[in-house]
Amino acid sequence: MDYKDTINLPKTSFKMKANLKEKEPEILKKWEDLKIAEYISENRIGAPKYILHDGPPYANGDIHMGTALNKILKDIVLKYQTLKGYDAPYVPGWDTHGLPIEHSVTTKFRDKTKNMNKIEIRKLCEEYALNFVDKQRESFKRLGVIGFWDDPYLTLNPNYEAKVLEVLKSLVDSDNIYRGRKPIYWCTECQTALAEAEVEYHDHKSDSIYVKFPLVGHDSTYVIIWTTTPWTLPANVAIAFHPSFEYVKVEVNNEYWILAKELVEKTMNEAKIDNYKIVKTFKGQDLEGMKAKHPFIERESELVLADYVTLEEGTGCVHTAPGHGAEDYITGKKYDLPVLSPVDSRGYFTDEAGKYAGLKIWQANEVIINDLKESGHLISSGKITHTYPHCWRCKNPVIFRATYQWFIDLEKNNYRERVLEEIKKVNWIPKWGENRISSMVKERPDWVISRQRAWGIPIPAVRCDDCGEVFLNSKIVDHVIDIVRKEGTNAWFEKETKDLLPEEFKCPNCGGTNLTKEEDILDVWIDSGSSFEAVVNAREKLNKFPVDLYLEGSDQHRGWFQSSIFLSVAKHNKAPYNAVLTHGFIKDEEGKKMSKSLGNVVNPQQVIDKYGADILRLWVASADYRMDIRISHNILQQQVETYRKLRNTFRFLLGNINDFNPDEDRVSYEDMLEIDKWAMMKLHSLIKAVTQAYNNYEFYKVHYLLNNFCTIDMSSIYLDIIKDRLYVEGKKSFLRRSAQTVLYETLLNLNIMISPILSFTSEEVYEHLNYSNKYKTIFAEYWPKYEEKYIDKSLEEKWEKMLEFREEVLKALEEKRKEKLFGNSLEAKVIVEFSEDSIKNYINLYDDDFIADLLIVSQFEIGKVEDGFEGKYGRIKVVRAEGEKCERCWKVDPNTGKSEEFPNVCPRCEDVLRNEKEV
Repeated sequence: MDYKDTINLPKTSFKMKANLKEKEPEILKKWEDLKIAEYISENRIGAPKYILHDGPPYANGDIHMGTALNKILKDIVLKYQTLKGYDAPYVPGWDTHGLPIEHSVTTKFRDKTKNMNKIEIRKLCEEYALNFVDKQRESFKRLGVIGFWDDPYLTLNPNYEAKVLEVLKSLVDSDNIYRGRKPIYWCTECQTALAEAEVEYHDHKSDSIYVKFPLVGHDSTYVIIWTTTPWTLPANVAIAFHPSFEYVKVEVNNEYWILAKELVEKTMNEAKIDNYKIVKTFKGQDLEGMKAKHPFIERESELVLADYVTLEEGTGCVHTAPGHGAEDYITGKKYDLPVLSPVDSRGYFTDEAGKYAGLKIWQANEVIINDLKESGHLISSGKITHTYPHCWRCKNPVIFRATYQWFIDLEKNNYRERVLEEIKKVNWIPKWGENRISSMVKERPDWVISRQRAWGIPIPAVRCDDCGEVFLNSKIVDHVIDIVRKEGTNAWFEKETKDLLPEEFKCPNCGGTNLTKEEDILDVWIDSGSSFEAVVNAREKLNKFPVDLYLEGSDQHRGWFQSSIFLSVAKHNKAPYNAVLTHGFIKDEEGKKMSKSLGNVVNPQQVIDKYGADILRLWVASADYRMDIRISHNILQQQVETYRKLRNTFRFLLGNINDFNPDEDRVSYEDMLEIDKWAMMKLHSLIKAVTQAYNNYEFYKVHYLLNNFCTIDMSSIYLDIIKDRLYVEGKKSFLRRSAQTVLYETLLNLNIMISPILSFTSEEVYEHLNYSNKYKTIFAEYWPKYEEKYIDKSLEEKWEKMLEFREEVLKALEEKRKEKLFGNSLEAKVIVEFSEDSIKNYINLYDDDFIADLLIVSQFEIGKVEDGFEGKYGRIKVVRAEGEKCERCWKVDPNTGKSEEFPNVCPRCEDVLRNEKEV
C-alpha cells in the first residue's frame, strides 16, 4: 500500500518560484480591468476621509529611485488607511510649468528656440511635459501604486491655472504684493530671477583678493577689504564695520592699514608681510561717516556700520555693493546709498561699468585683479574653494543682481508670524521638521515671485506707457481669471492688452489708457504651492481641508511645504495640512550620493525588470526613511532573501488550508490545543504591534515585525511543530482542523497586514483564498482587529520557558546530528534530567508524545542522565529512538509493523488510516 497518498501534503497553485516579473503585469491588468481605484472608493462610500495630498513631481524626465521611494511610501500610507476603513483616494499630480521643463526644452531644441516667440516655446514645453506625464504615470503604476491615474491634476490645466490666480488675488487684496528693485538670486544662464528654494549650494572655486581703499583726508592710510567676487567692485559704494569690534591702524612699509585687530595676523600672513606695527586701536563705530576712495573708479565709498560683519574671514571691513547683496542692500537702505548693478541679464557688464563694459563678469575678475595690481591697490590674490549658490536647474553659479521684480511682503499684516503660528499646530514627522521649517521661515527674505521666462502662469501686471507705473490689482486679476478658466494662460501671450483688461480700464495712477501687458511669469512654487486650492478644495472626492498628510523629501521644507503653508495662510488663514512626513535622500551602499560619473546609480526600472516591484517595495519598507536611505544590488539581494522567506510562509499557509472551509471547519478558540492558542496569541500581539507601527508611519518596524513573525514564530516554531499534525492526522480530524483554523486566521490577517508593502504578492495570495464575503481585491478588505481575549499572560509565560527548553534540546540534537548519530531528528529519543522545578512542572502537564512532537523527535522521557548536554534547565541526553520507522509519518515506534491490515505503519497511523477508510 502506498501510504503517501494518505498524507495531507500541501496542494496549491501558489508556486515556490515567485516569477514576480511575469506575475505583476498580470495583476496590473486585473486592476486596470477592475478600475480598482473606483472599485475601492465605491466600497468606502460614506466612510470618513483620509487625504494624503500628492506633491507634484516635475514632468521633465524619467522617474529615479528618489521618486520611486516617494510614491511607494505614499502608496503604503494610503493602502493602510483604506484597509483601516477610510475613504482614502489617491489623486496624483504633476508640476508641468517652470524652469526645469523650459530649460530641458531650450537645451534640446537650442537653435530652434532662439528664433521662436513665447507662444511657440510654450507649446513645445506643453508637449514635452505631457509626454513625460505619460511616461512617469506608467512607471508609477508599474510600482504598484493605486490611484486615479486617468484623472490626475496638471498645473497646466486651465482650471488649475485659474485657481492659482485666485490664490494670488488673495495676496493682492491684502496688499502683500509689491514691485521693487532689490538684489535677488539671478541665473545668468537661464536669465531669470530665482527664489531661495531654487538655489542649491555646491563647492565653487573663487578668486580671493585683499584690496586697499585710500581713506579720504588721511595720507597713506588705507581701509583693507577682502572679497571673493572681484566683479562686484564696480558696484561698490561703501565699506561696512561692526560698531563694537576693535579695529587697528597698522604701520606697514610706510603705509597705514585699517582692519580688525583679530584679523591682523591672518591678513599679514596672506600678504606675506613680516614687519608691521599696530599704532592705534579704536572701535568700529569711530569710523562711521568717513569716506574712502574707490580704487579704480572716480567715486567715494562711505564707511558704514553693520551688525552682520564677522571676524571669521577677511579683514572685518566688508566691501558693500547694495546692488549685489541682500545684506548690502539693507545697509544701503539704512544709509540711503545708491543701488548700482551694472550687469545685464546674461551676466555681462553694461556701460555703467565703464571700461569693463561688454565683459562677462567671470572673465572680468582677472582683468579687475590685474588693474588693481598695476595701480598698487592689490595686497594679495589667490583662490578659495567655498560653498556657493548655484541654479537648481542648469547647475551654474548664480549672482545677486538688483532688478525690478514682484515680491510677496512677508512682514505686512503680520504674515510671517501667522505662518509660524500655524507651523506649531502641525504634526511634523520626524519632530525636527518643525524647527527646520520654522528657522527657514524666520530667516527667508521677501519672496521674489516673478520670473523672466516663457513657460508658466503669467503675472497679470500692466505698465502704463504714459506715466511708467507698473501695477497689479484685483480688477485685472479677476478679469484674467475668467479668461484663463476658459482659454488657459496662453491667452495672456496671444491676446492684445486691451482684450485682457476690463472694459474702459484706466491707469489707477494717472488715468492713462496707453497700457502694455507685462510678460513675467509666476515662480513655479506658486503653482505647486496653490495645489491645496486647485486640487483639494476643487475636487469632491478630496473635499477635506486641511488634509491629513503631505509626504515629500526633506528638501521640501524650503520648497513645497513652505510655499503651501504661506499661500494657504494667505487664502484661508490656516495650514493646508495636519501632518507633514519627510524622508531622506537616496545614497549608495557606502553612503555616497548617486551620480552617473561614479557609476553607482540604481535605476528603479532595472530593479523591477530584474527582481519585480515587490522587492523594491520591500526595500522601501525596510528603510528608516527619516535618514538618508542606502541602496545597492547587494542591499536588494538581502530583500530578495527576506521576500523568499515571507513567500514560503504564505505558500505553506495556503497549501495547508486548501481543504479548509472557514464557515464549516473552524474550531473555536476555547476548544483549541494549547499550542494553537499560543499561536493565536502571537498573531494578535503582532496585529497590535503592526497597527501601532503603521499608525506611527514606522514602516521599517512593520517590516521587522512581519519578517520576525514569519521566520521565527511561524516557520521556526509553530509550523515546524504542527507539520506532523497537518500531514498525518485525519483530514477532518479535530487535531488537524484546530491547526488549520490558526493557519487560516494567520494567513488572512498576515496577508492584509503586509499588503500595503507587498501589494502584488498579497493580491496573488488573496486570489487563492476562498470565503463567502470576499472582495474583488484585497485592498477593499478591512484591517484585522486586535482581540485582547487571545492574550493570556500565564500561557505566554509558560510557553516562553517551554520554547527556551526546546531551543536547548535542538542544540543537543544538532550536536548528535554532526556526530552522525542520526540524519532526521525523528530518529532520535530525548531523555532529560531537570535541575529546575518550574520547567519540570510545565513539562509534566503534557504527555510524552506531545513533548516529543514539540521537539520534533519520536520519543521523549524524563529520567536519570549520567552524562549529556548541560543546559539551563538540566542535562539532556540524545539517543537513537527505539523501534522501527513508520513508512507514513516517519516516526520511530516499538509497535510499528504490527498491523496486518496496514503493515509498516505505527499504531497512530493505523488508527488514522482505519478512520479515513471508514469515511
